[in-house]
Amino acid sequence: MAAKNFSVTEFILAGLTDQPGLQIPLFFLFLAFYMVTVVGNLALITLIGFNSHLHTPMYFFLFNLSLIDLCYSTTITPKMLTSFVSKQNIILHSACMTQLFFFAFFVISESFILSAMAYDRYVAICKPLVYTVTMSPQVCLFLLLGVYVMGFSGAMAHTGSIASLNFCANNLVNHFMCDVFPLLQLSCNSTYVHELVVFIIVIIDIGMPIVTIFISYGLILSSIFHIHSTEGRSKAFSTCSSHIIVISLFFGSGAFMYLKPSSILPLDQGKVSSLFYTIVVPMLNPLIYSLRNKDVKAALRKTLGRNIFS
Repeated sequence: MAAKNFSVTEFILAGLTDQPGLQIPLFFLFLAFYMVTVVGNLALITLIGFNSHLHTPMYFFLFNLSLIDLCYSTTITPKMLTSFVSKQNIILHSACMTQLFFFAFFVISESFILSAMAYDRYVAICKPLVYTVTMSPQVCLFLLLGVYVMGFSGAMAHTGSIASLNFCANNLVNHFMCDVFPLLQLSCNSTYVHELVVFIIVIIDIGMPIVTIFISYGLILSSIFHIHSTEGRSKAFSTCSSHIIVISLFFGSGAFMYLKPSSILPLDQGKVSSLFYTIVVPMLNPLIYSLRNKDVKAALRKTLGRNIFS
């Protein structure tokens, strides 16, 4: 039944660049990025999992953020690395749709997990007396369920829209992964409705988390300005600084890529933006949260000390 929708059974991923002299250096560069991503996120997951004093709502969401980063980097990077060392990086139509689904699922989930983390910071700073009640384990699980439900529904909508297109003779995807706009450009039929669907989904999946984050941090700033002691203000700001950096990196590059029509944003420029939030951001997140977080550094020293002593 799926064969009626397309005549192309496989795609060729153009990769990041077609300059032969850059292929091997880029391969080792992004291999190093991927290794740092895997080690950093696995280390953060392990630290949170095995240190009981990190079993709080904030680190519960951070645990899931690291898991999401690890998974969606793994969805993209290994296939991208193949393009640097092979003449043609071929991907089957079914594998391309699978990659698109999981990429969309993890990216959308990340946007909502970041908004859940912003809400957690709001409750911790603005309503500290009822924090344990408001952010109970049941509430945290409910928020996490919402994160993954939104991720799944958004991914299904994206993938269903692209899978319904007719792909004809041209099967060269001008990208290092199966992304929405490069695939839309290969379609035989009109893509206006599909672009509109993509735009609406992105408005929901980026708009809702951004609104939640702005409201949360607006209330947090208002609360911080009412703190009289300099030490109290500094502590409140330091609690949120890592999260604000991660939000800026993720949503900044994502909005630049998806909130502009494909006719306005050149694909080569889109590759750089995609590269940033699919490869660089998952690598930086564990570094930002570990280097700027006293609890994580203390847990790391405790774990290393325990292992050395053993």
